[in-house]
Amino acid sequence: MKATIQYVQKELNGLYPETEVKAFTRLILEHVCGLDYTAQVLMRESELNANCKRLISEIVKRLKEHEPIQYILGETEFFGLKLKVNPAVLIPRPETEELLNWISETSLQPGSFVIDIGTGSGCIALGLKKLIPESRVLAVDYSEETLATARENATINNLDVNFFQADILRWEDYEWENFDLIVSNPPYVRESEKLAMLPNVLKFEPGKALFVSDADPLLFYRRIAEFAQKYLEKNGWLFFEINENLGKETMQLLEKFGFREIVIKKDLFGKERMIRCRK
Repeated sequence: MKATIQYVQKELNGLYPETEVKAFTRLILEHVCGLDYTAQVLMRESELNANCKRLISEIVKRLKEHEPIQYILGETEFFGLKLKVNPAVLIPRPETEELLNWISETSLQPGSFVIDIGTGSGCIALGLKKLIPESRVLAVDYSEETLATARENATINNLDVNFFQADILRWEDYEWENFDLIVSNPPYVRESEKLAMLPNVLKFEPGKALFVSDADPLLFYRRIAEFAQKYLEKNGWLFFEINENLGKETMQLLEKFGFREIVIKKDLFGKERMIRCRK
């Protein structure tokens, strides 16, 4: 195993930070060989079988092309949940866990009805159901392929979430109930910001879930705010993840729609990454 570990680290050296390479190595050995970290330490001098070596070599080749490790392995961990991921859905980020922790500070009552708009892998919807087991959770996405992944994740984690295919930009075309909380991590990266993105994101993650035009970068926020004006209960909460460069503009948009108690929150890196308000 020692030789295989050295091979992985040599092949990926310079392409990724050293700490990330070590994390990749642990994940690969666990996923391919079924060895947890303790077993990896105890069996360091043992020889891996030929099949394990072949599979590891294939994974390393894909990592050298900057394909995300989560897509290669087909899964990731998020908020204590094991989630299936694939190129049809965004890979859940740590800042989305921060968003869920922020939501947990609100005083939602048992039986509250919440909606996650643009659910992707289902990470927010499932995290909400885990946080508030007595709540009703509706997860919405425009893509049936995406919803299939989210449904699978609900089954894997034994969480009762409802799913609905709808294009929120055309929300008037559907029938809705009233909600106590609306949350969304919509597309917000401007086309002009593509050049600053890492190749593993730009080449492999779904563009429709990431990018908006520079001409109307707050399109989804405006449409969801309009939706919330009609279907969010009085005193209900509206939460968004936001573009760190458009916090002021997002706040002004919500003020224009008459929302109150508007607060922007920074993530652990000091970036303005989420906003909340009340109707």
